[in-house]
Amino acid sequence: MSAPYDPAAFEPFAVTVDLAVFTVRDGRLHVLLIRRGQDPYAGAWALPGGFVLPRESAEAAARRELAEETGLPGPVVADLHLEQLRTYSEPGRDPRMRVVSVAFTALVPDMPEPAPAGGGDAEHARWMPVGEARGGPGSGLSGLGGLAFDHAVILADARERIGGKLEYTCLATAFCPPEFTLGELQGVYETVWDTVLDRPNFRRKVLATPGFVEAVPGAARLTGGRGKPAALYRAGPATTLHPPLLRPSEGPTR
Repeated sequence: MSAPYDPAAFEPFAVTVDLAVFTVRDGRLHVLLIRRGQDPYAGAWALPGGFVLPRESAEAAARRELAEETGLPGPVVADLHLEQLRTYSEPGRDPRMRVVSVAFTALVPDMPEPAPAGGGDAEHARWMPVGEARGGPGSGLSGLGGLAFDHAVILADARERIGGKLEYTCLATAFCPPEFTLGELQGVYETVWDTVLDRPNFRRKVLATPGFVEAVPGAARLTGGRGKPAALYRAGPATTLHPPLLRPSEGPTR
């Protein structure tokens, strides 16, 4: 017979959620960040998030914290497709106590700047280009020591995850207008993957993938070049890509 469970034998710890929410704005990949208004890391930029309440699931906590800390409209937060990224549990990742974080990520269509929320630990929220959010000289985080906690690690992991989502799903079409050119679709891939793709090869792969895009009969758009207007497409019925549209293993970065 096993020994009875003794809660006092285990050190208590807290559970938090952190969210890496990305969007494409002005041809650049942005991540949603909040500036912390309280210690620890007061004044530093961080991913939105906070503590999970006793009678709350991790996903419910993620949506609540996102609404409280960013001021994004309730319907937007409620409809957001969150994907659980992984659990971060390194001892010492939070100076207050032992804290285990469940991280989520999402890639969303372009949205306006968050309204000042003033909720939780946040005093301000904004969309920041991912290149600036990494910190370092010339970045939006220079002088602040980078992101708070281990959020730079979470951000890097989330960036890799969404890059993979574009390889195997049709998610990229959600970030184009309802009717788009293949050049606009290629721009989404180049922005998220931070690479330059070969235009004829990209076009061939997209058109050869069943259900990825559908041509809009008779529609075309001038693209500013001297050539003929570019044909327009819309999202097809597929949700996954067969075969996948893989990132080039090597190639120029943007």
